[in-house]
Amino acid sequence: MKRSVELSGKSQSTLTNYARCLAHVALHFNCSPLELDSEQVLDYLHHLKSLHKTPSDSFFKHTVYGLRYLYRVYGLPEHRVALPSIERPKKLPVVLSRNEIKLLLKTPKLHKHRLMLALLYGCGLRSLELRNLCIKDIGMDREQLHIRQGKGRKDRYVPLCDLLVRGIRKHLASERPVQWLFNGNNAEGNAVGLSANGVRWVVKQARQQSGIQKVVTTHTLRHSYATHLLEMGMDIMTLKDLLGHVAIQTTLVYLHVGRIDKQMAFSPLERLYTR
Repeated sequence: MKRSVELSGKSQSTLTNYARCLAHVALHFNCSPLELDSEQVLDYLHHLKSLHKTPSDSFFKHTVYGLRYLYRVYGLPEHRVALPSIERPKKLPVVLSRNEIKLLLKTPKLHKHRLMLALLYGCGLRSLELRNLCIKDIGMDREQLHIRQGKGRKDRYVPLCDLLVRGIRKHLASERPVQWLFNGNNAEGNAVGLSANGVRWVVKQARQQSGIQKVVTTHTLRHSYATHLLEMGMDIMTLKDLLGHVAIQTTLVYLHVGRIDKQMAFSPLERLYTR
C-alpha cells in the first residue's frame, strides 16, 4: 500500500489515515482485512457507526476509503464488499466578522503568534502550508508568498501586503530563523519545523483570550479569508487559484456575496485596517 500510495502521488497523510484505520480492523478481528468476508466488514462498519456521530466522521470515512484502496491494490473487485457511499456534510463554514478578526489578531502577546494568525488569515493558508513555510519562500520585494506543494502537491503564489511584510521583517530580525519561518523544538531541544499541535495551540489560546464565542480553528481563518475577499470584490476564479482548489465547486461555498469583476489579487489584511 505504501508503494502504491507514493506512486499514485497521494500524500503521506492519506497513507497514514488508511493504514491507521486498517490496523484497527486487523486488531478488531485479529487477522488481515483481506481475510474478512462481506458480513464481517459490514458488521465492523455498523460497529463504527454506532461509535461515531455520523457516517461522514473522519475515522469512519478513512476506514471505508482504506478498505476500497486495499482491495484495488490487491486486485480484488470492489463489489466484493458493498461499502456504503460517503456523503459530504452540507455544512456552511464558520466565518469570523472583520471586527472579530481584528480582535483575534491583536490578542496574542508574542509577535510570533500574531504573525502566525495574520498569515493564516491574510494569505488563506492551511495549517500544513504555514508550518512548511521556509524563508526562501518569502518574496519581500514582489510581496508574494510561494506556497510549495500544498494540498494535492500543487504550488501557488499568494500576495502579501505591507503589514505582513513588515511583520515578517520584524520576526526575522528578532527570532533569526535559519530554514523555516516558524521553528518548533523536538524532544532533544533542537530546532525543527512547527508542529500541527503548536499551530492549534496558538489559535486556541487567541480565541479563548479574545472572548470570541465561535468555534475557531486554523481553517476558520482560511474560511474567513475566502469569504472576506468575495465581500471585498474579488471574483470567484481568482479566489479559486489563491486557495489552491482543484474544482470550482469547492470554492462556490464561499459565494455568499461578491462581485464578479476581475481584478488584481490582494490580501484581505491590506484592507482590514483601511478607513
